[in-house]
Amino acid sequence: MRTPMRTRVKTVLAAVAAVVMVAALIGCAREPEPALRIGTNVWIGSEPLYLARELGRFDAAVVQLVEYPSASEVLRAFRNQAIDGMVISLDELFGLAVEGFDPRIILVVDVSHGADVVVGRDGMRTMKDLKGKSVAVESSALGAFVLSRALAVNGMQASDVNVVHLESNEQPAAFDKGQVDGAVTFDPYKAQFLRTGAKTLFDSTQIPGEIVDLLAVRASVVQQRPRHVQALLNGWFDAVDYMQRDPKDAARRMGIRQQTSGEAFLEAQRGLHVPSRDENLRMLGGAAPELVVTGRRLMTLMLDAKLLHKSVEIERLLEPKPLAELQR
Repeated sequence: MRTPMRTRVKTVLAAVAAVVMVAALIGCAREPEPALRIGTNVWIGSEPLYLARELGRFDAAVVQLVEYPSASEVLRAFRNQAIDGMVISLDELFGLAVEGFDPRIILVVDVSHGADVVVGRDGMRTMKDLKGKSVAVESSALGAFVLSRALAVNGMQASDVNVVHLESNEQPAAFDKGQVDGAVTFDPYKAQFLRTGAKTLFDSTQIPGEIVDLLAVRASVVQQRPRHVQALLNGWFDAVDYMQRDPKDAARRMGIRQQTSGEAFLEAQRGLHVPSRDENLRMLGGAAPELVVTGRRLMTLMLDAKLLHKSVEIERLLEPKPLAELQR
């Protein structure tokens, strides 16, 4: 007995609909949400992220770390949408905000307390010994900021030194060849300078609270990918917990990546304060976020030194919600 035409048509349409539905499901399965790409430069303050990865705290399908040779390249990658977030200093974040890139601070990674320095040749004792000399400075806001503050604290002007723009990884070789007489630097490069006889002429203990490193992501990431942000923050605090439980092993692991010994890494870490979750919540949230006070002072200094051409609303850059909702 033949099947009526109407019935056959209905059967065919149902089969087509089923195929389309299956294809759609397969398509969804093949296109998972991409991993959160976080950019860092070679800097000891970023190492807890890599420790978290080594300890297996990051699923590569959720969080991926991308290391660049310098902070300038991290900023370039963010501008070019090659990364979703980054470890960045507060002054550099202001620059991105002024340019309209809409970053959001989700974590204070560290506060510099001696980690950022200006070094000079053996025999130099103060910043005034750099007068008329060439100083290597990375082509980023942070390098310019540290130099401007070092000069100001010592009663000097920007015109007192000759700035040579070199990426942080290029500076030790230039110093060794006599191409520059000083440099604005940080570990692990700071240790390289000191091993060759350079002297510390200025460090960030003289400007307490002014140099702050942050973990920042695009505003759209906070809204659209909260699970990824939570995974990133959880991994960070798992690594910090491990650093407190077994500091020697943590330093050994992180030192390998920084091409230094565990003991040297621990020594370098003394120049940083890593805020706890509670400290972070006070800095980013509440009725009077502490980072706003620090940020306003820093912004004023940057505007006066012409390192920033207009102010930004600091409160709008703070995003404490992911940290407040973190399940630990």
